[in-house]
Amino acid sequence: MLDVPREALRNHWPEYGIEALGLGLFMMAAVAGTALLEHPASPLHGALPDPLVRRALMGVAMGATAIALVYSPLGQRSGAHFNPAFTFTFFRLGKIAPADALFYVLAQFFGAVVGAAMIGAALGMFAAHPGVRFAATLPGAPVWTAFAAEVAISFGLMTTVLITSNTARLERFTGIFCGALVALYITFEAPVSGMSMNPARSLGSAANAGVFSSIWIYFMAPPLGMLLAAELFVRLHGARAVHCAKLHHTNGKRCIFRCTRPMEPAR
Repeated sequence: MLDVPREALRNHWPEYGIEALGLGLFMMAAVAGTALLEHPASPLHGALPDPLVRRALMGVAMGATAIALVYSPLGQRSGAHFNPAFTFTFFRLGKIAPADALFYVLAQFFGAVVGAAMIGAALGMFAAHPGVRFAATLPGAPVWTAFAAEVAISFGLMTTVLITSNTARLERFTGIFCGALVALYITFEAPVSGMSMNPARSLGSAANAGVFSSIWIYFMAPPLGMLLAAELFVRLHGARAVHCAKLHHTNGKRCIFRCTRPMEPAR
């Protein structure tokens, strides 16, 4: 049994490393953007007194970051999950081998914690300030309201991914749809749940800020919402309608998943 994960690690370590790096970069952008927009000493914070406007700018920045990661050569190769809830849902759908799912999730948590720590070391007290707190995801509503909101937005994101990535004319736009949802969710939903959809992203902030209140929401709600989306998709379209676990597939990069979609010639 031990030979299986060893073989996976030996053969697929570049994809695992990409997942760690990608989420680390995302965390750096999240913490830096939050410091720029929410630290009281930031000129941008003073120039933009309306929190809705600041959230909209943050949403655009993080949505663009997500899109850039999906379409980057790195994201094209790993599939650009950068989220344990994504990976677990695709594992449930039978598109990822168990060893690959395990190493993806471990890499994602590692990347999130280390990425937040690295930008924290660069920003110092600005990252740790109570107005920033390493971009911690914290509920702004009662916990069960926040939990329901996280389930809902995670359901929406996974439904979007499954529909677009498995529709030939929409497949190449999957990353754009995801980035647009991230931007909208940060702008309008963040005051309710903190807008996570990602257990590793929330732990990366919490571990560096030392703020673990209600973190169970972000470990339970995103996987639940995405699994519900997958269950509904399979009931409506069948399991064979899910072709791959990549968000961007037709790019010539190798695919380590249980994929049923033809690939372009490798470049």
